[in-house]
Amino acid sequence: MGIVRLSGERAIEYAATVFASSSGRDIRTARGRVFHGHVLDVAGNRVDEVLVHLMRAPHSYTREDVVEINGHGGPGPLRAILEETLRAGARLARPGEFTQRAFLNGRIDLVQAEAVIDQIRARTRAGLLAANAAAGGVLSRKLGELREALRQALARLEAAVDFPEDDLGELVDAALLANIRSVHRQMLELLKTADAGRLYREGAVFAIVGRPNVGKSSLFNALLRDTRAIVSAQPGTTRDRLEECVNIAGVPVKLVDTAGLRATEDEVEQIGVRLAREALQTANLVLFVLDSTAPDEAEDRALAEELQKLESPVIVLLNKSDLAPQVPVPKSARTFAEAHPVSALTGAGMQELEEALGRLLLGGINLSADQAMLTRVHQKDSLRRAVEALERLLQDTTLSPEFLALELQLALRAIGEITGETTPDDILEMVFSSFCIGK
Repeated sequence: MGIVRLSGERAIEYAATVFASSSGRDIRTARGRVFHGHVLDVAGNRVDEVLVHLMRAPHSYTREDVVEINGHGGPGPLRAILEETLRAGARLARPGEFTQRAFLNGRIDLVQAEAVIDQIRARTRAGLLAANAAAGGVLSRKLGELREALRQALARLEAAVDFPEDDLGELVDAALLANIRSVHRQMLELLKTADAGRLYREGAVFAIVGRPNVGKSSLFNALLRDTRAIVSAQPGTTRDRLEECVNIAGVPVKLVDTAGLRATEDEVEQIGVRLAREALQTANLVLFVLDSTAPDEAEDRALAEELQKLESPVIVLLNKSDLAPQVPVPKSARTFAEAHPVSALTGAGMQELEEALGRLLLGGINLSADQAMLTRVHQKDSLRRAVEALERLLQDTTLSPEFLALELQLALRAIGEITGETTPDDILEMVFSSFCIGK
């Protein structure tokens, strides 16, 4: 089954031009919603047997008249149906135009529009859950609550400006400021979700690094639960950069298995070492692997010094713990936040490791169907500016109502950028151009 969708004030007319109902009914005047029949070409030849689904405005996705022609799913029939509708007068949709029309016609806001593409591109069940929550209006409702509270506060401040002869104490009072502080706290809590929301949508990169023969490739395979990397007792086996995706705490994570970091005269291994160092610079998190049976070699200490300069967090993995279960954390690892004894061979400690990785990734954010979550950089930036406006207001509440009202207006405008009420055109163009055609 494949669908050719038409939307707009002449959608039904164009569909009726190419469609012949089996019952002889004209869909332009018929009261039903689903019709069986055939799409015909200009000569009256049958192109395909179809079902036509008719949705009259405003009861459709775009709030316009919409017709969906359901034909056989092969490229030949669908292309022929599309050609006939174009011949009747329709034009090809631009990327994201159906969702853009739904947004412009007020059926959904910008948050929900962006969630549509997140639903399509979700790579994990958790990512889909987060996208479904946004599409269902969870974030929009939370932002609406915040905006309404700020609107009420702004109305009182503007009243104080318009009627200065009245007692301002009755308008700009402790209760008003308490409400603004409450909104500020809620905004800060919402800001905390931004990094987790982005990870659910975009994923993360973990680089596995260490000197040769500490078990990096074995850990790579253990996290994947598959044999992807070659494992050998001979040092320097991994000379390329291997990449595979794995689901960790609902986040799609690209694991990067790198060559052992050491000084070498081997030209091919030198390339592998260079690629390993490049992976360090782009990773969201680094897994620094040590050998529990020899955990503090000179190469380990040198690499630890190098890793300390990274902005990304580093977790130490004491591999081969099945061979040396009681070894204390070596000096080269004590400067990092966490160290985990694991065994890639037996699987010991791997579940605890994955749980720790999930906590580090998501910062304690618990995903649920009613969790409001920011997922995009522009959303985080807009809310940050709203928070800063409220902080300026709360810094000195003795200022005149005009100045306090100005900060509230800035905060309201910034929140409106997220929902689409005050979003700049360049952001709207960026959002909808990222859609595929037909959405």
